[in-house]
Amino acid sequence: MDKLIDLVQDMALLWSTWRPMYMSGIKSTLILALIATAIGCVIGLVCGILNTIPYSKNDPPFKRIMLKTIRVLVRIYVEVFRGTPMVLQAVFIYYGLPYFTNNSMHFSSVWVAAILIVSINTGAYMAESVRGGIISIDPGQTEGAKALGMTHVQTMTNVILPQALRNIMPQIGNNFIINVKDTSVMFIITFTEFFAVHRYIVGVNNMYFPSAAIEMLGYLTMTLTASILLRWVEKWMDGADSYELVGDDQLVMAAGTYSYPEGSPFDETDEGFRERTRQQLKHGRMRGER
Repeated sequence: MDKLIDLVQDMALLWSTWRPMYMSGIKSTLILALIATAIGCVIGLVCGILNTIPYSKNDPPFKRIMLKTIRVLVRIYVEVFRGTPMVLQAVFIYYGLPYFTNNSMHFSSVWVAAILIVSINTGAYMAESVRGGIISIDPGQTEGAKALGMTHVQTMTNVILPQALRNIMPQIGNNFIINVKDTSVMFIITFTEFFAVHRYIVGVNNMYFPSAAIEMLGYLTMTLTASILLRWVEKWMDGADSYELVGDDQLVMAAGTYSYPEGSPFDETDEGFRERTRQQLKHGRMRGER
């Protein structure tokens, strides 16, 4: 119990002393995760759509070759960035560009480099999520859209993507939460985010565990808040969960309310029409017997 009290006191001391720096790190982490997730979703959306464009043997050879090439390139991109750690991707992109160009090309801002790295990594995961969301939609809806004369672009934008977006919304939330945590590896390119602040503070006062406890609570607070907001967004996209069913059949209610023009053979206000109807009913003449 005494150790726990000492830990709380050390955490309070660190927070009171370094609070502005901790808050600055939290702000940088959230901004980076939010921007990179948004850009990554756009990258994944483009890759997912390109990866699902249909083609057949009857299409022109150029179209088939182009689509096959695009699918191969997308597959290589996805496998490379999903199969390697983000920290190594950061090293290869941030330090590899000057290395291979003899320092003629380099990143002028560490923010640009961090956003690019996290966005590309997120896009690789989102590409597969979008592809899965698109192919999860019933093919009958695509066939129905084509029967109505819609083009492939119209079908995707008006029929498939709105439903696919709802299906992949949990994955978008997962990627944002993952990015909140994985931005901690950006210290390798000197980006000052929440974990980099922890490393700096520990280097100054050597209070490693109390600072790590603050880091854990900070990351947990950010991810729990993001989870609550994302669940609210999902519920909002689902719409109302109760609907009022129509109690009366409108077709039945409208039956017999149409009046034929006056003077026509079927004018119900005409005495001749009424007399003919009475005679038909009297002698049992039905519609099928005429």
